[in-house]
Amino acid sequence: MQPFEQALNVWLQKNISEEKNHRRREILKKGLGHGTVEFLRLIWYPTIGNFKHLYPEWEVRDFNNGYRYLDLAYMPGGTKGGIEIQGYGPHARDLDVKRFKDLCWRHSLLALDGWTFLPIAYLSIKDEPKQCQQLILSFIGKFISTKAPSHLSWLEAEVVRFCRRMLRPITPLELAKHLRISDRHARKILHRLVEQQILVVASGKERARTYKLSYG
Repeated sequence: MQPFEQALNVWLQKNISEEKNHRRREILKKGLGHGTVEFLRLIWYPTIGNFKHLYPEWEVRDFNNGYRYLDLAYMPGGTKGGIEIQGYGPHARDLDVKRFKDLCWRHSLLALDGWTFLPIAYLSIKDEPKQCQQLILSFIGKFISTKAPSHLSWLEAEVVRFCRRMLRPITPLELAKHLRISDRHARKILHRLVEQQILVVASGKERARTYKLSYG
């Protein structure tokens, strides 16, 4: 996995070079907000390991035919997921009526347009990173087909479904208990799925301790 700063710069430059919309391109050239960068650094990248299907400062139309920008849009296969980092400063503590109503309209219109919207508090990124990482795994899970690849055996397919239901990496022992097979058999299945790049090792070097789905 690339160092975060390198991966972030490559991803951002790719978005700039491929963007034909001058409004979004100019916004991207100014750089991402501090909250968005910290979310990517502490939550998204350590959890997912790449920025595939993720687009910063994504432009959407509002009710008055104007333009708004999502901090991050996650759009695998044409689906629409939006992530926004909610800061906590004077403007958040003293939210006036007009701003509050506008925020509600924004969320409502995104929902009506088919977006799955995920607001994340900046303070949670700093204070509760593990919970945020679990939230992102659950969020991404909504966009992954519930069907396992057709070439898998029924045991392998059940491992994939089991991983999708969990909000954390799994161990060979808990998989063995779930499938009612030996720990050795469970490890063999996990190894085969890693070889097929369906799973990746989440922890352990000489001997893998936990596994998770590959989102690449």
